[in-house]
Amino acid sequence: MDKIRLGLALTGSYCSFGKLAAVLPALCGEFDVLPIFSENAQRDSRFGAAEEWLALLEKAAGRAPVTSIAQAEPLGPQGLIDVLAIVPCTGNTLAKLSRGVTDTAVTMAAKGHLRNGRPVLIGVSTNDGLGASAENIGRLLVRKNIFFVPFGQDDPAAKPMSLSCRYERIAPAVREAYAGRQLQPILV
Repeated sequence: MDKIRLGLALTGSYCSFGKLAAVLPALCGEFDVLPIFSENAQRDSRFGAAEEWLALLEKAAGRAPVTSIAQAEPLGPQGLIDVLAIVPCTGNTLAKLSRGVTDTAVTMAAKGHLRNGRPVLIGVSTNDGLGASAENIGRLLVRKNIFFVPFGQDDPAAKPMSLSCRYERIAPAVREAYAGRQLQPILV
């Protein structure tokens, strides 16, 4: 069997990029990865220069990342990826996905992918997951072809409203989403 073609979409949860980088070699070894960056993910932050993150993913995946709405638009209609994984997925992107807003490369990739009945996998990373973003997570949990990387509180004492996916569970979640199933347990 050919490798699953994985669109790996990053949004602006800069503090999570290092967690993704730790599992990136395994993901690129198992899947045929196409990196996708939201416009916010292409900005420098206190966690590193955007150019370095773009270069890291390009080197690991062996191809240039998708960085614009125009580049992302054909992914769905042309069937260029099998699973779209949005990891890390910010509260902002959760809100856009739950309301059908398409104004970034990542949300365009999701829209095109979903309209063709293909799976979108969300790896939550938001400081308000048990606050304002909880409603959007709930709205997405019941949508067809939307799946989640198992997630839970990442620092209940210091950040009681914060949720983060378990990065080590991305690969099995991709395999399950590809098969049309939600990896369980979803709450960890």
